[in-house]
Amino acid sequence: MSNYKRYFKNLSNPVFITFVTYSRREILIQNIEVLRNSFKYAKNKYDFEIIAISILKEHCHMIIYASNTNDIPQIIRTIKFNFSINVSEKFVCQNLSDSAVKRGEKGIWQRRYYDHIIRNEEDLYTHIDYIHYNSMKHYQIVPKDWKYSSFSKFVQNGFYEQNWCNFGDKYKISNIDYE
Repeated sequence: MSNYKRYFKNLSNPVFITFVTYSRREILIQNIEVLRNSFKYAKNKYDFEIIAISILKEHCHMIIYASNTNDIPQIIRTIKFNFSINVSEKFVCQNLSDSAVKRGEKGIWQRRYYDHIIRNEEDLYTHIDYIHYNSMKHYQIVPKDWKYSSFSKFVQNGFYEQNWCNFGDKYKISNIDYE
């Protein structure tokens, strides 16, 4: 067992998080309602706000603000666990290692997730841009056409223009990589 630690103690900063499916299996969009319900379930148990989010076929990026940052590992665990127990059995991986089976895993998620504590306003905006740019990066779909992100909310609130990050703009932010 590793001594891996997350450093959230007594912080009031938002946190950028990436979590990924097991073997990068493309199961999230086809189970989007199960995933949305898993987020709702976690929000009923913990006090947190999703500032920005983009869900892709095999991973999710989000920035969350939790009233108690020490809850963040449990929030992510709750989302993943709820999704795992509610997704159809056909998405359960059949060729898991003995250690994974022993831990009760279903081969839905990678064990860990990536986190980054947002340090300042510039860092926040960079990560928000990255989240909304992700559909362009992976699928060449402009953010306004990707319905699995918070982009439209940011347009409504005047943070972005509707046509932000069209193909001509992508080179301005394409060097950002948090995967």
